[in-house]
Amino acid sequence: MATEAVIELKSVERHYEQGSRKLTILNDANFSLTPGEMVALVAPSGAGKSTLLHTAGLLERPDGGDVILNGRACGRLSDDERTAIRRNDVGFVYQFHHLLPEFSALENVMMPQLLKGLSPAQASERAAQLLDYMKIGKRAEHRPSELSGGEQQRVAIARAVANAPLVLLADEPTGNLDPVTAGYVFDALSALVRQSGLAALIATHNHELAGRMDRRVTLAEGKIVPLR
Repeated sequence: MATEAVIELKSVERHYEQGSRKLTILNDANFSLTPGEMVALVAPSGAGKSTLLHTAGLLERPDGGDVILNGRACGRLSDDERTAIRRNDVGFVYQFHHLLPEFSALENVMMPQLLKGLSPAQASERAAQLLDYMKIGKRAEHRPSELSGGEQQRVAIARAVANAPLVLLADEPTGNLDPVTAGYVFDALSALVRQSGLAALIATHNHELAGRMDRRVTLAEGKIVPLR
């Protein structure tokens, strides 16, 4: 029996106005992810990878179609409802870590949990567990400026999953790292996805890493299609 999709894009349209022209980025885009699945999104710059991730993650509204997250249609929800869903059910990782420089690694991972309403003690305990899992627990009290690029990105991944989301969306998470460090970070991310049952869509230019995921997709004329 097939596992039910945790996120679906159904006939999603996304357009931008460029002067008097309408620029179509997503055109009848359909896609789904199941728990524990890692899918690589491989497409050239400007093809719409970030737009796809932002739409799937409810940062942008579709102009047509809908985004179904855990069985709930989200495209027409209010801003407050979409924000609550993002906070609880969606984790984001970007090419640049965007850690808060004035806080330690532990505090950075605690932050989304505190915003969700957990107590400082609860948030600290989970943050420490996640940093240990990412093999960076010994650096918990260090600020981002005291961490290497790979360490910073591992903290960013831990922060992204701190609230136990259903879906992880990553935009070139290893793109700013050297190949060896990228491999270490990807291994940690992959183990986390498999262990926790996350559904992960990862945009990457790294074909070697893409080949290690469950399947690969690309964007062609605004549609999401398998990449052979």
